[in-house]
Amino acid sequence: MKRSLQAGLLVLCGLGLLHISLFTDLCLRYVKEGMRPLLIASGVVLLLLGIAGALLDRGEGAGDGHGHDHSGAPRVAWLLLLPALSLLFYAPPALGAYTAARQPAKVVVHDSDFDPLPRASPLPMTLSDFTSRVRQDRGQAVKGRTVRMTGFVTPGDGGSWELTRIILNCCAADAQSVKVRVYGGPDLPANTWVTVTGTWHPGGTLGTGSAAVALDARTVTKVPRPVNGYQDALPLQ
Repeated sequence: MKRSLQAGLLVLCGLGLLHISLFTDLCLRYVKEGMRPLLIASGVVLLLLGIAGALLDRGEGAGDGHGHDHSGAPRVAWLLLLPALSLLFYAPPALGAYTAARQPAKVVVHDSDFDPLPRASPLPMTLSDFTSRVRQDRGQAVKGRTVRMTGFVTPGDGGSWELTRIILNCCAADAQSVKVRVYGGPDLPANTWVTVTGTWHPGGTLGTGSAAVALDARTVTKVPRPVNGYQDALPLQ
C-alpha cells in the first residue's frame, strides 16, 4: 500500500469518526455520552495524520528521482476501509430487541434503604427502580400503585412482552438489558418505543427475589426513540 493510499485511509477513518461524534449523534448507538470527546479527538488526530502523510508523500515525490516507492504496509490494512466507509455512509443500527431477547436481564441491586415514593399517579419510574422495588423493597411500596415507564418492545410469548432498556457500562460490547414483563396492551413490533402505565402483576412475594418483575398494562403509548437510548431514564411523557 503506497503512502498516499495510507494517508487517504487515515483521512477516511478520521472523517468517519467526526461524522458520528461531532456532526451527528450516531456515536450514541455504540458508546456512552462521556466517550464522545475521545472520539472527536481521535477523529481529529487521524485526519491530521492523513493530511500530513499526503503532504509528505507529495514533497518526497517531487524530490525523488528514482521513480519508485520504498514505503509499504500490510495488505490487511485495507480492512480498515470497510468500517470507515460504513461510518460515513451506513452506520450500523443501535442495539435493540434482537440483543435483549438473547441475554438474561441485568441483575439490579439496591444497596441502601428505599426512600418513600412520591404520591404522583401515575408514578414515573425507571425500569431499574421498578425492578429493585419489586424484589428488594420489604415495605412493598409499589403494591397497588400505578406506575409509568418508557422503553422499547421485546416480543415475548404467552400473551406478554417485555419493556426493555439497554444500558452500557462503556460501549455496545458490554451492553446489559433491564426488562419488565408486560401483560396486556396492543401487539406491537419489536423495537417500538412506548410509554406504559400499569400496576405490578402479582407473582411470587412482593419485596423478595421470588416476585415477578412484571406489569399489568393499562395504557401503552408509542413515543419517539430518545437521542440516547442507552440510558434507563424516566418516562418521556
